[in-house]
Amino acid sequence: MATERGPFLIALRLVSAALTAAMGAIHLYLWDDGGYRDLATIGVLFLLNAIGSALLTFSLLAFPTRYVAAPAALGVLFTAGTLAALVISLTIGLFGFVESLDAELVWPTITVESAGVVALTALTLLAYGLRHRR
Repeated sequence: MATERGPFLIALRLVSAALTAAMGAIHLYLWDDGGYRDLATIGVLFLLNAIGSALLTFSLLAFPTRYVAAPAALGVLFTAGTLAALVISLTIGLFGFVESLDAELVWPTITVESAGVVALTALTLLAYGLRHRR
């Protein structure tokens, strides 16, 4: 049964890694060209998000299949936390900064991060299930 899910697991790993990389690329772009670099606290967090996303992307691609559930689970938490921070900044503000739905890349960010949470959750569950069936 594990071999039947092998191609799906590979595809899910690639999609999860791509969404994680896209999230990091958005944050790096906004930090570098979008003016977020100059915002106290938020600027540093955007740069750290880009770095963390790069590390998670590498982990999702490089870890052996039997261990990929761990970086996938971390990716779920990281991506969900990033999405939650965006929602907070859109509503009540975060660290004194209030974001607007009209701001650059807000809608693509919501889409990428939401899809990332779904894909990474599916990857975590599938990888964990395969590991414990062996």
